[in-house]
Amino acid sequence: MDAEEARIARWFADRADLVIETACARVYLTGAAAYKIKKRVDLGYLDYSTLDLRHWALERELRFNRAAASDIYRAVRKVTASPDGYVLDGSGQAVEYLLEMRRFDETAVLAARPWAVDGPLADALGREVANLHAMAELRPNGGGGAALKFTIDSNAKLLRELKPRLGADFVETVIAATDEVCFRQAPLLDARQTAGFARHCHADLHLGNILLEGGKPILFDCIEFNDILSDIDVQYDLAFLLMDLDFRRRRDAAVRVLSAYLDQAARTEPAGLYEGLSALPLMMSVRAAVRAHVQAHSGDDPAAIAYLTAALDHLTPVPASLTAVGGLSGTGKSSFARMIAPGLGAAPGAVVLRTDEIRKRVLGVDHLQSLAAATYTPDVYAQVYEILFAEAGRLIRAGRAVVLDATFIDASLRHRAEVVARATGVDFHGVWLEAPARILASRITDRQNDASDATVGTLEDQMRREIGEVTWSRIDATGPVIESAEAGYQN
Repeated sequence: MDAEEARIARWFADRADLVIETACARVYLTGAAAYKIKKRVDLGYLDYSTLDLRHWALERELRFNRAAASDIYRAVRKVTASPDGYVLDGSGQAVEYLLEMRRFDETAVLAARPWAVDGPLADALGREVANLHAMAELRPNGGGGAALKFTIDSNAKLLRELKPRLGADFVETVIAATDEVCFRQAPLLDARQTAGFARHCHADLHLGNILLEGGKPILFDCIEFNDILSDIDVQYDLAFLLMDLDFRRRRDAAVRVLSAYLDQAARTEPAGLYEGLSALPLMMSVRAAVRAHVQAHSGDDPAAIAYLTAALDHLTPVPASLTAVGGLSGTGKSSFARMIAPGLGAAPGAVVLRTDEIRKRVLGVDHLQSLAAATYTPDVYAQVYEILFAEAGRLIRAGRAVVLDATFIDASLRHRAEVVARATGVDFHGVWLEAPARILASRITDRQNDASDATVGTLEDQMRREIGEVTWSRIDATGPVIESAEAGYQN
């Protein structure tokens, strides 16, 4: 820190309620505002060593973050010297620039409260990220195998420098495994680049950069300093959030984020959305390796080793599978599916495909918008199941475990689910949930903020239909869903 930077830092610190310091910036919290000043550093992957570079970076940070957090990011302001110290937007020559932001409750950042990511918030997070990606500018020269290999090689260099602390053999094992998987996945990564999955992304999408306000997630503090790091595959962007939740033992939230993301993204993304998931384990591994050397350079070797272990675990193949959960409306199929999904397949778990959500996609409405019974035509019914089975097949071929959440009242549809498993060569488990009619009716009446449009009248119609022989595991769903889930995997 040079003398002028030290004077500016002291002056702002003396007037702040709190100072938050990172490797490349200081944030001064005062009253209802927050002021970020870039440090005068050159870390190789970012360069803030000159006033012009810091000004450039702050202008980009303001512009980029307004896409998802317009209420937080206010303006870039000039710092000038005065007899009394420093003033903002004075008439003199700039000695520094800062970014003014709205101050928010730092304890509401999700890194401080990962336990707060309940089901609805995880769903909202997945859809928020998908919407952000849908609006993001295409970057045809970003993403692809070369972009991911850039980060992989950077990780390798930094991890090798840490061998005495992390273990030489361990580090080399992770590097070799990563290179091997990257070589295999390079054609897929390049195909995704060509297909339009390379966009200008947030690029630093972990829980430390997600704020919870008014029950809604706000994504902030995206990367602005290096286009190589921010012009990336949208799935690699998502992978950071999935890895972070998984590492914090919130796989239940991570897999719900993934399922919601895919359902929302399926409305706008080009072909290849599901096929690209073959590369998700590699992407999560690379994100974990990034955190490993970051933690080590922060002096936390145990955390670094834990992240490096996670990076290797993500590269270890896990068999895909198909589970189908059926039953009348109100039996708790969606709750059951979400309960078992984290324990199935590769991290963060099995993708849950819901006919209730697919139907809203088919009809072009929001996943929570209520639909009249008249929209539930035989043609729509058939189309929804066709999509369900087609998407399940693509996900399984991409290496993902899948849980199908549908009524499956028609015996032929139950048979088709089994055919999908046989055709893709994976294990199949069919579960049929049952409960007394009065309990089902009560659950339907109490249901809120859900994609299902089922009414008590819907249930009555279902009960009049011929179900046929049910060969799947029959589970009493009268009690709490955890009891049903435990019973389902004891059969």
